[in-house]
Amino acid sequence: MPRTRRPFSAAFAAVAGVLLMTAVQPAGTQPTPAKEATQPAPAKEPTPFAPAKEAKPAAPAPEPAPEDICKACHQPYFDSYAASRHGTKGDPRSPANRGGCFTCHGAAAMDHAQKGGGKGVGGVVNLASKAVPAETKNATCLGCHQSDRQRMHWQASVHAARDVACTSCHQVHTAHDKVRDKLTQPQVCFTCHKEQRVQINKPYRHPVLEGKVSCADCHNVHGNNPKQLVRGSVVETCYTCHMEKRGPFVHNHQPVTEDCSICHQPHGTTIAGLLKSRPPFLCQNCHASAGHPVQIAGLPTGRTTSTSSLGTVGRGCLNCHTNIHGSNSTQNSATSGRFRR
Repeated sequence: MPRTRRPFSAAFAAVAGVLLMTAVQPAGTQPTPAKEATQPAPAKEPTPFAPAKEAKPAAPAPEPAPEDICKACHQPYFDSYAASRHGTKGDPRSPANRGGCFTCHGAAAMDHAQKGGGKGVGGVVNLASKAVPAETKNATCLGCHQSDRQRMHWQASVHAARDVACTSCHQVHTAHDKVRDKLTQPQVCFTCHKEQRVQINKPYRHPVLEGKVSCADCHNVHGNNPKQLVRGSVVETCYTCHMEKRGPFVHNHQPVTEDCSICHQPHGTTIAGLLKSRPPFLCQNCHASAGHPVQIAGLPTGRTTSTSSLGTVGRGCLNCHTNIHGSNSTQNSATSGRFRR
């Protein structure tokens, strides 16, 4: 049987046609151009030179300290101020850290300096001048010292009522304020208290001149106590040293608990024990001589061996009444409360 040729399938014919068309390119046809190579980015133009920043103006020079202004003319005062407590830089409470010279002499002291200085020029406050009222001087000092417990009642003190200024006793421009030294303090007080100057030089006195006791040990001159004492009363002040006289006692002597100065003169006297007068005359200020078993009112007119002159002539009240400040006797006796042994 003759072999029959199988016809090309339609699909095979179509594929063959496509291949033929791609193999043979018709004339006049432009080839597909290749992709252009990436061109480098154009170089940036150089940046023009940036202008320099304008320089800031220099900071103004700091103003000189008040001390530097004042010491140009007042060098001796500045040196003494710098050596004092007021000129201590390490103490934040001192004027050296609170305005310097202007703290006491006022801000108007700058006007004084700008006008060339001179006595009476500008509004500087001269605390040493007698023309400045005591109240103005004290207000300047109390601006810093009012909070101190010893000075908070200054306005009610005897010194303030008599127009005593702080500068009457204190020296500011000095390294050694005499009133703050135990040895020299009395001389400052004696400037006004002349009666006490005489008393302190009598034979029987407190050791004030030797510097062992000072006026400020008993007196608070800035306080409002009537006698300007460091305690509320005379007896409480005396008890700070004479504690053995405080008691309490079984038998109390009334003057001891009332006021020591009834019998004693604390600043000085010519009688032993700082007494105001000799016994029995001191005792007779309160105790009448009439009726005392061994006490007569007058002096004997001749020689006698009677004990009736024991008190008047022998002045021996303390021979029997030894515990005159108070007694703790527990004897069941009528005389046990008379401060005997």
